[in-house]
Amino acid sequence: MEAKEMTNSQPAAKDTVVEELTPQRSEAKRIFRRLLKNRRAVVGGILLLIIILMAIFAPFVAPYDPVKQNIRNRLQGPSREHILGTDQFGRDTFSRVVYGARISLRVGFSAILIAVVVGCLLGLVAGYYGGMLDNIIMRIMDVLMALPGFLLALAIVAALGPGMQNVILAIGISYIPSFARLMRSSVLTVRELDYVSAAEALGSSDARILFRHILPNSLNPIIVMVTLSLAGAILSAAGLSFLGMGAQPPTPEWGSMISSSRPFIRVSHWCVTIPGLAIFTTVLCLNLVGDGLRDALDPRMKDVG
Repeated sequence: MEAKEMTNSQPAAKDTVVEELTPQRSEAKRIFRRLLKNRRAVVGGILLLIIILMAIFAPFVAPYDPVKQNIRNRLQGPSREHILGTDQFGRDTFSRVVYGARISLRVGFSAILIAVVVGCLLGLVAGYYGGMLDNIIMRIMDVLMALPGFLLALAIVAALGPGMQNVILAIGISYIPSFARLMRSSVLTVRELDYVSAAEALGSSDARILFRHILPNSLNPIIVMVTLSLAGAILSAAGLSFLGMGAQPPTPEWGSMISSSRPFIRVSHWCVTIPGLAIFTTVLCLNLVGDGLRDALDPRMKDVG
């Protein structure tokens, strides 16, 4: 009898799992289908994918060593040998831009990862428990938001010293308040829904309620904000490097390349315009993808039927 009961319970458990996964998969398909209908998001995604692949395979894409100097070839214009010209030290601009993509993307993703993890945890706790704990966390976030994000990052880097690790930490801290406040607002809405009340009535632990029921249903605005914040983080990293607080020469970072080539902008404009266009293109692609995700995840944009 026990064996029969176990065999009967296994199909029931499988059916339950299928019922839980099927709506999630169908919803993911609908979101992906709506995203593909947005031409600007598709174009931005394709260009962004190309930039990411170039950064990953930089040693195979770049024809020259990005830091090797050749004074004889300094400030040469675009040619067959150097398709985007050379800088004031004879280094290949194309190779430096390709390797710069690796640095800029690494800084952006690492900084936003710090902001997402810390900010979402603080927002979850503040929104779910409320009371004094909510007031303490939100007041700290208000203090951090009193300064513009770039100035806060600049102040942190000035205190810690220049370097890419400090830049990542500074930018990550500057974005924590935005993610914390957004997550808190989502939690305040989700925690009032029926399935959360049912989980509480059944005696589920706070950790299970937070991470099994509330967090997955509060991620849509966070996903959109991640893509948009990545663009801002890359801009901030380039700005800090431009001011000499980030990547140090001869590291091929876009902001540092623009800063070091400023004196030669009238003679060899490509030394400045090429890394500037790289920053512009990457940020534009991230914004296009972010706008597309925002429209795809908007419940008001769901397909009828």
